[in-house]
Amino acid sequence: MDIVLDAIEVRILGCLIEKEITTPEYYPLSLNALTNACNQKSNRRPVLSVGESAVLKGLDGLRQKGLARETQTSGSRVTKYLHELLSQFDLSRPETAILCELMLRGPQTPGELRSNAERMSPFGNIGEIEETLRDLMDHDPHLVIRLPREAGRKESRYAHLLSPQDIERKAVPEPHVSAESGGTANEEIARLEEEIAQIRRELEELRQDFNLIKSQFCGRSDT
Repeated sequence: MDIVLDAIEVRILGCLIEKEITTPEYYPLSLNALTNACNQKSNRRPVLSVGESAVLKGLDGLRQKGLARETQTSGSRVTKYLHELLSQFDLSRPETAILCELMLRGPQTPGELRSNAERMSPFGNIGEIEETLRDLMDHDPHLVIRLPREAGRKESRYAHLLSPQDIERKAVPEPHVSAESGGTANEEIARLEEEIAQIRRELEELRQDFNLIKSQFCGRSDT
């Protein structure tokens, strides 16, 4: 893989892709809008707090790698930014959506990806997600990798390969657990705890999205 991104570059690129698909009327993004997108609390893992100087540095890195560029929109003097992912990689809409979600939320299972990527590309079933993941893994260069299944998880997670140094920290081998050690019960407890944590995260994200929509609606009503 010739293109290697750091964490800020990954977040910036993911945000530019996401906003182009979900809110095309506000795309390309100004520096302020892009910084807000990078620090967004919903649909992000981990949640970051970066300043405009860090975003500018990340944009400079992406420009050097041919993954982002500046532009001027008609009627505006503000410099705006857009991604150039598709000029580097020949990707379909489903492939772009999956890769974007992996950049914004980190490693995920096919089930998680189906739920999270639905807003950018509809997937009829898990089979379509798995087929898209296989295409990304077979892409030249490879863009996605399947991580070793963790203890307590029924499914393997998948991660993007734009930050291979980050993958090394996340690819934790599954430990051997003997039947005598009571590992089955421990694995079930760990799985349930993870599912509960995931539900809580999704509920919090839904609450934040609802509050955002509510504030926007109330703002329009006041005018």
